[in-house]
Amino acid sequence: MRFALSPEQLDFGTSVRKLLDAGRTPAAGRAWATGDPRPGRGLIRQLAGAGVLGLAIDDEHGGVGAEPIDLVVAFVELGRAAAPGPLVETAAAIPALLQALPDTELAARWLPGFAEGAELGTLAFASPDHSAVALDADSAEVVLIADGDQLHVGHRTGLVRSIDPARRLFAVAADESVAEGVADAIATGFDTGALACAAQLLGAGRALLDSTTGYAKQRKQFGKPIGEFQAVKQKLADVLIGLDLAEPLLYRAALTMGEPTRGRDVSAAVIACGDAAYRAARAALQVHGAIGYTAEYDLSLWLTKVTALRSAWGTPDLHRARIARALRAEAADRQLRGTA
Repeated sequence: MRFALSPEQLDFGTSVRKLLDAGRTPAAGRAWATGDPRPGRGLIRQLAGAGVLGLAIDDEHGGVGAEPIDLVVAFVELGRAAAPGPLVETAAAIPALLQALPDTELAARWLPGFAEGAELGTLAFASPDHSAVALDADSAEVVLIADGDQLHVGHRTGLVRSIDPARRLFAVAADESVAEGVADAIATGFDTGALACAAQLLGAGRALLDSTTGYAKQRKQFGKPIGEFQAVKQKLADVLIGLDLAEPLLYRAALTMGEPTRGRDVSAAVIACGDAAYRAARAALQVHGAIGYTAEYDLSLWLTKVTALRSAWGTPDLHRARIARALRAEAADRQLRGTA
């Protein structure tokens, strides 16, 4: 299995990074956090123009029908830039869910608008343990709620506090059911969203490592840059190793999205990328010192986002349990085949 990106994919990632850098993404994220979506929506329209929002959407619905690995390339850059908005939901989870439905009417209704950047969508998962919560339901034109094997259109009911101010969470309630008996499609949407979230985490971890390394080269203590101290070097090296080890798991999950091991591989990627990004966040905060705690310093945009994203598409415990169940099932299957 090949995990190296092609030259075309590397060029695509570079173009997305340049677009995000030119779009003053940190400023857009700060405005989004205050309830002003205009800079963020402008940036999202630019991303749509570059094809990012249509990667997971088939060409018949106005997208480009790219492979999951291309989606990963884009979301690594979105995470690196801390881009605001329900991008995972609009560009990954909802398109995968709707295109997996037996009826194509919903996909035809909403996906062209998503691909163009004219509309945004958000998706909540309801459970008996807690009410459904959706990201940026105040900015999204389409609010969907997955409840068991049913898909509903819903509306927001109240703001929910998030550790990341740029991730505006809202409690949502169902209005009407638009699809029933679609558990497999909902699972496809969840796994695609979790894959995109893992890519965001890896990109955010890379950004934290880059900013911390740059800071360590210029910040001086005892007459020399703190990056020359062995303790700082070792800490940053551990972060780099963690990110480098997580990357192949992310690529594997993208390449096996159509395989029976999809859920296991996606969960492995979420755990690895989440742990690596969290390690990068801790190291960044320790190396930056007191300035890293201030909300005015841009480092906080990535620190809070990493903390929020680690559980945004399932907690680490949930994903570890999924991996354990998959491994037990595979072991039982091998045993049955061995005794047959």
